[in-house]
Amino acid sequence: MSSNDSLARLAAIIESRKPANGGDPDKSYVSRLLHKGPDAFLKKIGEEATEVVMAAKDVDHGADKSKLVYEVADLWFHSMVALAHYGLTPADVLTELERREGTSGIEEKALRKAVARTAEEGAP
Repeated sequence: MSSNDSLARLAAIIESRKPANGGDPDKSYVSRLLHKGPDAFLKKIGEEATEVVMAAKDVDHGADKSKLVYEVADLWFHSMVALAHYGLTPADVLTELERREGTSGIEEKALRKAVARTAEEGAP
């Protein structure tokens, strides 16, 4: 079983919990988040990202690495809720990561800056 299969299964469950697909906000955490709208799940993503940073800092000081894995799982989960809300899937993210494969991050960042600079120069 691949990790991609696990992500696809979780994405399907999240999709099924959308209020538009019959998800009940009174019975499902995902449905409740989606029902409340982007502010609710985006706030959770911010909270989870902070918890990832704190867990990583704790690992730097000898804490169990499983806490970091736990927090990253929470971050990924809430990010998947956001993807579902916007009609996207983990496969879309994997496709983007594959597109970047073999590309130097430094070169890619320099290219983005050059494109932005060109756009600014062309702006009226």
